[in-house]
Amino acid sequence: MSARLTRDPSFAQFLPNRIPSIVSSSTLPRQIIETARAGSLGTLDEAGNPFVSLVTVAALEPTRLILLLSGLAQHTKNLDRAPNCSLLLVEPGGEQGNPLAGARLTISGSAKRIVRDGDDVARACFLAAHPSAAAYAEFEDFSFFQLDVDQVHLVAGFGRIETIPASQLTSSND
Repeated sequence: MSARLTRDPSFAQFLPNRIPSIVSSSTLPRQIIETARAGSLGTLDEAGNPFVSLVTVAALEPTRLILLLSGLAQHTKNLDRAPNCSLLLVEPGGEQGNPLAGARLTISGSAKRIVRDGDDVARACFLAAHPSAAAYAEFEDFSFFQLDVDQVHLVAGFGRIETIPASQLTSSND
């Protein structure tokens, strides 16, 4: 015997037609990208299994983020082998209270190591956001990586979800 679901009319405020929609805008995603200083980096290990770790990040542009990674770290080895990755950023201040109530952004893209003699712009960008990283940025096993954004998936609260292509992050018609 199967159960029959019924809807209590007092919960009408939760019906999809009552959920405020996100205006098609890239303002909030760009704001999160520009202000976030740390995120959860998702890569694939040698066996193809997901691997997630905490990294620091700085935005060069809305569609280009800079990471400073150690060659000893598993996520760096994973990126060297398979550059496709994702990066979860949380709106600053969203870490307190109910973490599901704040805006968050999952970035999909690929990250590639920047050659040391060509990393001046990435270095300046990253160290401006993370001055204390200057203490280890020169270590031989550390390299800057550029994450090129393909798309972002914004969750801005209950029922406020939108996937945005990278091209919309750089457009100025918000």
